[in-house]
Amino acid sequence: MKKLISILLLSLYLVSTTEVYQLLKIPALIEHYWEHKTLNPEMSLTAFLKTHYDHPVKDGDYSKDQKLPFVIHSNPLSLVFTIGQRFIFDLKNVGFKQMKSHKIPSKDEDFCYKGFLSSVWEPPRYLFS
Repeated sequence: MKKLISILLLSLYLVSTTEVYQLLKIPALIEHYWEHKTLNPEMSLTAFLKTHYDHPVKDGDYSKDQKLPFVIHSNPLSLVFTIGQRFIFDLKNVGFKQMKSHKIPSKDEDFCYKGFLSSVWEPPRYLFS
């Protein structure tokens, strides 16, 4: 069930934010191709696509041509959230209690190896001699 829901949500996201929604117009492309095919039975699919995508012209069915996939592009979905004028932050004056702090030393001279700080910038040495 989780897989189905994730596929559904991903599909909705892609359809609303990318040009994938153009694929939903493919039935209109097929229907428009058959209309041209009935008018001119010798028209091939490549000739139809060249007529509508390579060299489009304004003719009698221009309004139907504009409904074909990938002819008109739109901006992806963008959401803007604003805070209304009546939105008020209610600040409460809260007193803070003093907490006991335990100091942790940041540098312990006895713990550090004496030559460690000066040897940091030296190149590694060959251990086996």
